[in-house]
Amino acid sequence: MFVRLPTSVSEAQECLVEGAVPVGGATLVWASWQRDGFPEQAVSLRELPEAKVIGDGALGAAVLLHEMDERVPEVLRRAAAGVGTGAVRRTATVGGNIVGSTLRCLLPAALVLDARAVVLEADGPVETDLAELLAKRPVLLSLRWREPVASGYRKLTGVLRGEVPFVVAVAVGAVEGTEARVLRVAVRDGYDVLSETVPYDTDAGRILGTLALTPLGTLPEAVFEAVREEVTGVVERAGAR
Repeated sequence: MFVRLPTSVSEAQECLVEGAVPVGGATLVWASWQRDGFPEQAVSLRELPEAKVIGDGALGAAVLLHEMDERVPEVLRRAAAGVGTGAVRRTATVGGNIVGSTLRCLLPAALVLDARAVVLEADGPVETDLAELLAKRPVLLSLRWREPVASGYRKLTGVLRGEVPFVVAVAVGAVEGTEARVLRVAVRDGYDVLSETVPYDTDAGRILGTLALTPLGTLPEAVFEAVREEVTGVVERAGAR
């Protein structure tokens, strides 16, 4: 197998046109290749500047999970820190986790940031939403978002749906062009993610009362308690800013 390392968007497009298979960090695809056979050529974005950005509201698809630090919001940083082992985090990429994984550990964090995806298409990079990204699975270049006012994340390792632990992500963000704020919550439930957006309120109890009337209110008691604690903490931090 020949692995190509493009250094420009045009070169990456050429690789894809010529049939190169996106490889990501290879932590997930390697086993399937060993089982089903290796492609003739693969393409990695690790040398592509557009896929290595980190900070200022952007995160490249080729960034390794262990590289995520204070340059990204707390919710993303903590989500990345909870993925696998240290060895996995030193190899796995953002793009591989969100597009190539069934667990998509970073997805709840991206959802509460209201992130947009920059993907590579035939005519060049275009921006799309996360729903289209997951449905069509194009080549992801980066995620972009507006910085949240406050955010939080929790992985409930002792509460499982099958073998998959629940995760809870929360963020307060500003509504573009206004002074209004909203609070977003996303919960991974098995291989699915539930997400809700509600108006921000300095009274966490009122927010939680609204959330209890949504599908989030049907979650197991221990999970909704984690939602309660994360929402309360994020609302307190947002109120101080």
